[in-house]
Amino acid sequence: MAATTAPDVRSARRLVVKIGSALLVDRQKGLKQGWLSALAMDVAEAKVRGADVVLVSSGSIALGRKILGLPDGALTLEQSQAAAAVGQIRLARAYEEVLAPHGITTGQVLVTLEDTEDRRRYLNSRATMETLLGLGVVPIVNENDTVATDEIRFGDNDRLAAQIAVTVGADQLILLSDVDGFYSANPKEDPTAIRFDLVDEITPKIEAMAGDPISGLSKGGMKTKLMAAKTAVAGGCAMAIMEGSVLRPLKALAEGAARTWFVAHGDPQVARKRWINAMKPRGEVTVDAGAVSALRAGKSLLPAGVRSVAGHFGRGDPVAILGPDGETLGKGLVRYTVEEARRIAGHRSAEIEGILGYQGRAALIHRDDMVI
Repeated sequence: MAATTAPDVRSARRLVVKIGSALLVDRQKGLKQGWLSALAMDVAEAKVRGADVVLVSSGSIALGRKILGLPDGALTLEQSQAAAAVGQIRLARAYEEVLAPHGITTGQVLVTLEDTEDRRRYLNSRATMETLLGLGVVPIVNENDTVATDEIRFGDNDRLAAQIAVTVGADQLILLSDVDGFYSANPKEDPTAIRFDLVDEITPKIEAMAGDPISGLSKGGMKTKLMAAKTAVAGGCAMAIMEGSVLRPLKALAEGAARTWFVAHGDPQVARKRWINAMKPRGEVTVDAGAVSALRAGKSLLPAGVRSVAGHFGRGDPVAILGPDGETLGKGLVRYTVEEARRIAGHRSAEIEGILGYQGRAALIHRDDMVI
C-alpha cells in the first residue's frame, strides 16, 4: 500500500458509526447494556469535540426474536418482520436511555434501498438528516425491516452505513465489527493471512481477497464491507473496519487499536458536486441578474429569482441553471416538479404555501445540491 497518513477519528467533522448485531446483542442474554453505555461515552466525547454523529445500528431483528422467543436458525420473512417490529422499539429506547444522560437527543430513521436510489426520496432523506444534525440530534438509522422485501433491501447494514455516510456528507465512517480489519484472506481459515493497516486504493487484487461472513449473527462479510468501502471513498468519506467489542471502541481507535483504514482521496462536498455535474439535465431554469449574483456568492436559488422554467422534470431531477443571457451558470437538483416550479417562479418563498396549497421548501435548488 502507498505511504498515506491514516485518518484520525478525533478530527472527524461528521462521523457515521455502524454497529453490528453481534456487538449489541447476546444470543442468550439480549442487549449488551454495558457495551452500549460505553459507546454512548464515545458518542458524547465526539459531540463535545463538535462532530456530528450518526449511528447505523443493526440488532432490531436479533433483539425482537429474543423478546418473542423465536427459535434459532433461519426465520421466515414474516417472522423477521415481526421480530423487527418488536426489536426496533426496544433498540430505539436503548439508545435514548444511554445517550440522554449526556444531554444528547436521539431520533429514529428507518430507510430502505429505494429511499437512496430514488432521487426524490433521497432528497427527502437528506433534508431530514441535515435538519436533525443541525439541531444536534444523533440519528439512529436502521433498515426498515418491517416493510422491506428482498427487492428493496440493502440486505446488510455495512452498505447501508456507507450510503448514509455519502448522503449526509460524512468525512469518516467506522464499521464496528467482529473482525479487526481487512485481511488478505479469512484469518480464521488461513493462518498466513495478514491485516492491512491502510488501503490507499481498492484494486482488483484487493477485491479478490474478500471472504465470507465469520459471525453467526452478522450478515455482512468482507465482500459487503469492501462494497461499503468503495461507496464511501467514492463519496469522499474515509472508512475504517475494526473489532468493536472492546468498551469505548472509538476511544480505542483513536489510541491505535488494530484496524484497516480505506483512504478517501478528496472531500465529501467535492465528490457530491462532481456527481451532480455528471448528470444530464432534464430541464432548465433561467434566473435574473440578482439571482446570478446570489448564486456566485454561494447562496441557494430561491423562486423569486427565477424568470422562466423549461423541460420535463420531477422533484430531485437535475436541471441546468441559465443566466438572463442564456449562458449556462451551473446545474442542480431541483426541489419541485416542473409544474410547481412554473407556478412559483418569480414569487417570494413566503408565497409558496398560498400558491401550491402546502408549505414547500424555501429554495427551488439548495446550494448543497448545486454546482456553479
